[in-house]
Amino acid sequence: MAVDKVLVQAVEAHQAGRLEDAEKLYRKILLKRPREALAAQNLGALLYGRGELEEAARLIRRALSVDPRSTEAHNNLGNILRDQGKLDDAVASYQKAIRLQPNAAAHNNLGNILRGRGAFAEAIACYEEAIRVQPDYLHSYYHLGMVYRQTGRLAEAVAIQEKGLAINPRFPQALMNLGICLFEMGRHAEAIARYRETLAIAPQYFEAWSNLGNALKHVQDLAGAEAAYREALRMRPDFVDALANLGTLLAENGRRREAIALFEQATVIAPEHTGSWGKLSFEKRHICDWRDFDDKVDGKVRRLVREGPTRVSAFSLITLDSTPEEQLINARGYAAQVGRATVSLPPHPAPRRREKIRIGYLSADYLPHATAYLMAELFERHDRSRFEITAYSIGPDSDSDVRRRLVAGFDHFVDLRLLPHDESARRIYADDIDILVDLKGYTQNARPEIMASRPAPIQVNYLGYPGTMGAPFIDYIIADRFLIPPEQHAWFDEKVVALPHSYQPNDTKRPIASLQLSRAAFGLPEQGFVFSSFNNPYKLTPRVFDIWMRLLAQVPGSVLWQLQVEPDAAENLRREAQARGIDPARLVFALPLPQPAHLARQALADLFLDTLPVNAHTTASDALWAGLPVLTCAGSTFIGRVAGSLLTAVGLPELITDNLEDYEALALALARDPARLAALRQRLAANRLTSPLFDIARFSRNLEAAYTQMWERRLAGQPPAAFTGEDRP
Repeated sequence: MAVDKVLVQAVEAHQAGRLEDAEKLYRKILLKRPREALAAQNLGALLYGRGELEEAARLIRRALSVDPRSTEAHNNLGNILRDQGKLDDAVASYQKAIRLQPNAAAHNNLGNILRGRGAFAEAIACYEEAIRVQPDYLHSYYHLGMVYRQTGRLAEAVAIQEKGLAINPRFPQALMNLGICLFEMGRHAEAIARYRETLAIAPQYFEAWSNLGNALKHVQDLAGAEAAYREALRMRPDFVDALANLGTLLAENGRRREAIALFEQATVIAPEHTGSWGKLSFEKRHICDWRDFDDKVDGKVRRLVREGPTRVSAFSLITLDSTPEEQLINARGYAAQVGRATVSLPPHPAPRRREKIRIGYLSADYLPHATAYLMAELFERHDRSRFEITAYSIGPDSDSDVRRRLVAGFDHFVDLRLLPHDESARRIYADDIDILVDLKGYTQNARPEIMASRPAPIQVNYLGYPGTMGAPFIDYIIADRFLIPPEQHAWFDEKVVALPHSYQPNDTKRPIASLQLSRAAFGLPEQGFVFSSFNNPYKLTPRVFDIWMRLLAQVPGSVLWQLQVEPDAAENLRREAQARGIDPARLVFALPLPQPAHLARQALADLFLDTLPVNAHTTASDALWAGLPVLTCAGSTFIGRVAGSLLTAVGLPELITDNLEDYEALALALARDPARLAALRQRLAANRLTSPLFDIARFSRNLEAAYTQMWERRLAGQPPAAFTGEDRP
C-alpha cells in the first residue's frame, strides 16, 4: 500500500465530508504506519467532532509524540480537554500552540476559557491578538462582541460585531448577538431588523426566533411576538427561554391560565430557571390558585434568591412574604443587569445655584393609571417660582382626559417612548436636569437602563416601586417614618428621605360620582355587614382569606365584597370559601367601573379589610377618600406598610395592627360594635379635608423641601444622606 497516496485520499474524503470513508482510510494508514502524525491528528479531529473524546485525545497525543511542534494538534488537544472539563490542561495546550506559532484559533479558544472564568480583560486581549494574527478570523470578532456585551460595553460590542459582519455579512451568530446588543440598548427596531436577517440566513435558529419575539413585544406587535415565540417552540419544544417569554406575553394580556401552563412546563424542564418560578408564583396568585401555595412555588422562589446569584422577577418577589434582605439581594441582581446598558455621558458640571431647581419625572404611566391618579395635582401644584418641572414619558399615549391633564400640568412634556435608552439618557442630560425621579422602578414598562446612565446628578426612586432598587445609580428613596422605620434603612441602598407624614400624594380633585346607589344594585344585603377589599387578587393569601372566612362565620348575614378583575380568581375564591364551610354566595364580586362611580360605591361597605404581605396602596387611599375605614396589618417590608402610612396621616392609627391575630380580633370587634365603627367613620369624614394625607398643598411644600435639601447638599459638596423632611403646614 502506498501510504502517502492513501493519506491524500483520506484527507480529500475528510474535506469533502465523507467521514466514514475518511475514517476507514486513516485507520488503514495507522495500521500500516502507527506513527503517521497527520493521520493520527486528523482521525483524532474527526472523532472529536463525533464526541468520542477519549480516543480522540489518545490519537492527538500520539501525533504530538511524533511532531511536538504542531500548533494545530496542540489546539485540537486543548479543545478536547476543554470539553472533558479539564480546563487547566486545556489552557496549557492552547498556550503551547501560541508559543510555537501565533495562532488565531488558539488565541480565540484560550479567550473563551478566560471569559468563562470571568477574566474578561485577559479574554479581550486574546481575542484582539487573534484578530491581529488573522484579521478575517470571524469567531474572534463574535466572541469579542460577546465579552463586551457581558461587561456592559454595548456600544463597543455593536462596533466589533459590525466589523466582523463587514467581512462576512452572513454570519448568523454575529447577526443575532448584534441584535441582542441593540435590544439591550433599547434600539428595538434595529434589533428586529438584525434578527430577521439572522433568520433569513438560518431559519432554524430557534434562539433568534425567541429574541425576535422579545423585540416585537417591545414595539407592541403582540401578534408577531406570539408567532415568533411559537415558532421557536415548534423547533425546540423544551426551549425554556421561549416558554417563559411566551408565558409573560400571555400573562400581560390576560391569558393567565395559558401562561401558568407554560411556566409550569418551564420549571419541569429546568428546575433552576429562576425567572420561570417567579412568574409562575405571581400568575398563580393573580387567579388565587393556592395549590402548593407556599412550599412548592413561593418557597422555591425565595430559596433561589437566597442561594443566588439569581434574578427573580423583582416585583414578583416583593409581593411574596419575603424578607427585606431577600428583596435587597434580588434588587441588586436586577440593578447589575440593567447597569450593563449604560451610555458614557460627560461628568455633570459643578452645581451652581440658579433661580429654579429642575425636576424630571420619568414614568410610563402618564395615562389612566394609579400613579397618575395620585400625582396629577402634585404636578400642577409645584411652585413654578422655585421649580421647573419636566415629564419624561416612556409609555404609550392615550386619548384621555387624564393624559391631557397631565400634559398640561408640566412645564415640559417629553416623549421618549421611541428613543433607545442611550438617546433617552442623552436627552435628559442635555436638558440639564438637577433631580431625576423614577416613578417606575422595576415594574411593567419600566426602563431603569435610562437611570443607569446617570443622566442627572441626583436620582430618586419614588412611588411606583415599593422597595429598594438596589442600584448604585439611585441616590434617594422617598418614604416616611412609618413606611421605612430607621431599623430598616440597612436594607435600602438608597438614602431614605422620610417625609413628615405619608409619602403618598393624593389628588383632591378626584371626583366622587353623585349617584343614588343601593346595596341591592350591587348584590349586597340591605342590612348585613359588608366587609370589602378591592385589592388586586394577587395580594390575597390563604392565611388572610382564612381570617376573612372566620369573620363571615362569626358575623351572621355578613358578606365579603371584592373587585372582580380576574374571572378565574372569583371562581377559585368561591371554591376556597366552600372548602372552609362558607356559602360561596356570601362572596360578592364587583365589576370594574369608572373611577368616580367606583369611589361612590365604596360608601355602601362598612369596613375595608386590607391584605398582607402586600397592603392596599392607591386602593386604600381611594377607600379613605370615599369615607370608608380601612383596617390593616403592618408587615415587615415597604410594600406591606403603605396602608399604615396612610392611616397615620389621616388620623386613624388605631386601625393599624402589627399581627394578624390582632387584625382579626379588631375586625370582629368593629363588626359587632356599630357605634364604634360609626365614630371612626365620622372622624374620617371630619379629617378628610384637614388631615395631612389629603392636604395636597402641604404635601407639595414638604416634598419640595425634600428636593431642596437634596440639592443644597449637592451645592455644598456633600454626598447623599438619609434625612427627615421638614413639615411645612
